[in-house]
Amino acid sequence: MTARTSEIGPTDISPTDISPTDIRWMGRALELAERGRGMTSPNPAVGAVVVADGRALGEGFHARAGTAHAEVLALAAAGALARGADLYVTLEPCNHAGRTAPCVDAILRAGVRRVVAAVADPNPRVSGGGARALAAAGLAVTLGCREREAIALNRAFFTVAGLGRPHVTLKWAATLDGKTADHDQRSRWITGGGARAEAHRLRSASDAVVVGIGTALADDPALDVRLAAPWPREPLRVVVDSRARLPLHTRLVAAGSPARAVVAVTDLADPERVAALEARGVTVLRCKEEDGHVAPVDLLARLGALDVTGLLLEGGGELAGSFLRAGLVDRIVAFVAPVLLGGRSAPGPLAGQGLRLPEALRVGRLEARPVGDDWVLEGDVEAWRRS
Repeated sequence: MTARTSEIGPTDISPTDISPTDIRWMGRALELAERGRGMTSPNPAVGAVVVADGRALGEGFHARAGTAHAEVLALAAAGALARGADLYVTLEPCNHAGRTAPCVDAILRAGVRRVVAAVADPNPRVSGGGARALAAAGLAVTLGCREREAIALNRAFFTVAGLGRPHVTLKWAATLDGKTADHDQRSRWITGGGARAEAHRLRSASDAVVVGIGTALADDPALDVRLAAPWPREPLRVVVDSRARLPLHTRLVAAGSPARAVVAVTDLADPERVAALEARGVTVLRCKEEDGHVAPVDLLARLGALDVTGLLLEGGGELAGSFLRAGLVDRIVAFVAPVLLGGRSAPGPLAGQGLRLPEALRVGRLEARPVGDDWVLEGDVEAWRRS
């Protein structure tokens, strides 16, 4: 999305009128929003701070779906001091009732003079409506302060609103020469402990962690979140398994609630094996078949119906390749270890038919940073056509 800065209300200002003070306090609101990352789905992570005379009077962040929104918490913390103050919030305040009352009503009752929002809410029930309602009541409303950061914070939320499907992050760990395992596929850990901890943080921010049946059979992954402190929200642990080959007693099923273990099958699956999985408490998704495999588009639709807004695709190569060919990969996170394996038969992160060069997908805004002895490369996937 292209950055957009505007002010709605009694005073018209240009984008350059966003002050260093605005940028600073929106930074604090973004920090607060980060505290809810991975906990608020299907809602976005939002932070807010009430400011007057250069100091914060109240702060808040959205902690879980169904609980109070960031603006309401910040205003409650400020109390009567909110009157005449400025409110900084990372997403346009809502003006419709959902699980909670409209935030616009709380803002008007509090008597703030100005609202600075990082980005307009893409929800068609909200977009522009909250800002217009506040402006109609005489408040100055600014949209677009640190917009790019606010969108990045809630990539999944914006993808669902814009594309009508969950956001897909493809993650892999590979050697410097692009191998995800050695030639006999016995290797387990390619990257070090720091990179593996980063991978678990990615899981914690996702609604679902997805692997193919080949990976599930070869590695018996748990797909759970293992951080220093127990993670309170359990992502769905998903195996794409067109023929229902997943054994009943796997780490994936035992890693948490059996119902949070999801097996995506097709009509090719043995009904008795499907029934056995369901009897074990596993959630079975009956998906459309495509070339003998689960159709990626249909899988995303069914996961979206389970309130999945963002999923982490962890492998293997065939599954990743099918998502890539379908144009369903939104972001890449590649962990690279400074080692070389070689080997004609050693696998890479992407398999399947692949793309022709004119169809290649380009990774934009690529960022690289060290994690221990390894590197992590992150970027958003964008279509590329040769000129």
